[in-house]
Amino acid sequence: MASTGARARRPGSNRFLPPDPRVEGPYRFTPQLALRIRILGAVALVAFGILFFRLWALQVLSGPQYLQAALDNQVRSVRLEAQRGEILDRNGFPLVATVPGTAVQLWPSDLPKTYSAEVVEVRSLSQVLKVPMGQIWAGIKERKNDPVTPFVVRESVSRDAPILYLIEHAEQFPGVQVVNTYLRSYPQGTLAAQLLGYVSEVSPAQLKQLQRKGYQPGDKIGQGGLEATYDSYLRGRPGLAQLRVDSLGRPRSQLVVKRDPGPGESIRTTIDVKLQRVAQQSILYGIDLAQRNHHWAANAGAIVAMNPNDGSVLAMASYPSYNPAVYTGRVTTKRLAGYGLTPSTAEAHSYPSLNRAISGLYPAGSTFKPVTALAALQTHLISPSTVLECTGSYTVYKSDGTVAQVFHNVDPGVFEAMTLPTAIGASCDTWFYQVGYDFYKAPPSMGHPLQAWAARFGIGHKTGLDVGPENAGLLPTPEWRHRAFTAKTDPQNWQVDRLWKPGDSIQLAIGQKDLLVTPLQMARFYALIANGGKLVKPHMVQDVQEGDRVVHRFTAPAPISVGLDPTNLAVVQDGLYQATHAGYGTSQGVFGNYPVAIAGKTGTAQKIISMPGYTGEQDQSWWCGYGPYNSTEPPSLVVCALIENGGFGADAAAPAALKVFQQFFKEQGNTGG
Repeated sequence: MASTGARARRPGSNRFLPPDPRVEGPYRFTPQLALRIRILGAVALVAFGILFFRLWALQVLSGPQYLQAALDNQVRSVRLEAQRGEILDRNGFPLVATVPGTAVQLWPSDLPKTYSAEVVEVRSLSQVLKVPMGQIWAGIKERKNDPVTPFVVRESVSRDAPILYLIEHAEQFPGVQVVNTYLRSYPQGTLAAQLLGYVSEVSPAQLKQLQRKGYQPGDKIGQGGLEATYDSYLRGRPGLAQLRVDSLGRPRSQLVVKRDPGPGESIRTTIDVKLQRVAQQSILYGIDLAQRNHHWAANAGAIVAMNPNDGSVLAMASYPSYNPAVYTGRVTTKRLAGYGLTPSTAEAHSYPSLNRAISGLYPAGSTFKPVTALAALQTHLISPSTVLECTGSYTVYKSDGTVAQVFHNVDPGVFEAMTLPTAIGASCDTWFYQVGYDFYKAPPSMGHPLQAWAARFGIGHKTGLDVGPENAGLLPTPEWRHRAFTAKTDPQNWQVDRLWKPGDSIQLAIGQKDLLVTPLQMARFYALIANGGKLVKPHMVQDVQEGDRVVHRFTAPAPISVGLDPTNLAVVQDGLYQATHAGYGTSQGVFGNYPVAIAGKTGTAQKIISMPGYTGEQDQSWWCGYGPYNSTEPPSLVVCALIENGGFGADAAAPAALKVFQQFFKEQGNTGG
């Protein structure tokens, strides 16, 4: 009972109990805290009052004023196009000029704000300018991330009826503006089209790379050829102007020029426009001769004419060609397709945009024999006095004495001992087969001497021409064959095909099988023969001009000696002269009676081609050479001509090359030494 009573009295007990630190004390609302809350509330109320009053003032009191200012006083920066510089030939004749024109621009940000009204305007603009709606929508879509930059809907040389209609009905076409512009003009037509290139608006991909150099959306830029390589000189410096427009994009003030555009500089090339024209016509002449000789597949070609002493290109023709004016003004897929400039039509038109002189790849055929001869002389496989048999065929035997392979000569009945100059002049295949087999049997310590010397002569490498794109070609080696033929690339025969066999060296000796070169590479090699053994760097631009004043001159690098023995070089030069003047020379019938002494070599190279309705082997017609030969003056012109599928070199390419020499020496007043 006593314990029970004690428990009953505990709630009222006054005994001291220490506070438990785990238990938080009660929150006390003190007078100090109340004062702080009142002050904070007052500050917040004042701040909200000020903000509310300011918003009310802007919207109610000043709203109409700001709205009118936004409608009437929009300032737009306008980029003023600079006049592009000209491209001139070596004598100042214009290859590309600039003429004033008119452009219709559309500012996507100023189009109607409703989709239906936007469609109505785009449809009307399409009908007036005869531009497909899809093309206009594509331009609008392209500017979706940059709606304040206009795009060109159409360009023309003059203000024709549709453009005048837009000017007169400007209120119906918000966002449409007619401005002055500059257009490229091509007074020489199709002449040197692949060399010149063309001009168009900078693409988004190009802009990513060039924006740091000052290019902006809507700028024009050179596309291919000289226009692209020397765009930084030709394009000039854009100007800047400001214009006040209303919300519909309609001008509300005169254009105020803040910075005048600076015209571009002109470039003077090494091209001789007269020689270029003859070179282009000569390809057609060679094609016509080939077709008359029943080589019906002949349909294209290239000719390079070059100064052998400094590498300046005087003419570089490629056929088929096109008129670059197709890219001026309104550019349509239909127009481009008509010239074979679209992927779907290029093959049917034999790829007219391809510069065959620097990008076309062909087996060199017998024009390669001087390479083989010099390599064999320099490595002492043969000497200047070596005599070998020229026979109707050449047989390679296996180690057990059985026949491995038989290689045939063009003349199956020939049987004659020949020196090297005679073998070059007569173009005896079996003579060079023997040399090729000697290269194959050379000890491993020699490496690959034929390919090594060919590489020193520029074969298998880009020439470094300042206008591209250029192809390096293919100089086959055992290492290349081992890399090229694998279980993945050649699953059936890779273990055999990857081996370098005697036939590879034998056929390489006459410029066949896997070897691929460009006409410019061969012209460069023949320039080396003409100038005494120095490798030149081809180039096409002499200087940059501002008016009549030269502001920058391009100096060609000095030719580089490849280390040829002068005696060896003289033997090969003699062989090339015999090829054009000896009774057995393969092009004696073409050059024998020409008053200027020309030395050179024909080539007939077999190549598998595919054409609509035909796949098979066709002869590529080559001729490369130089002149004058053995004159008091050094050789001044190298010409290399190729007629695709043209048959024997003497039948098509050699006569085409002669036309170029005739034009050049007529202009030079030179009839030989």
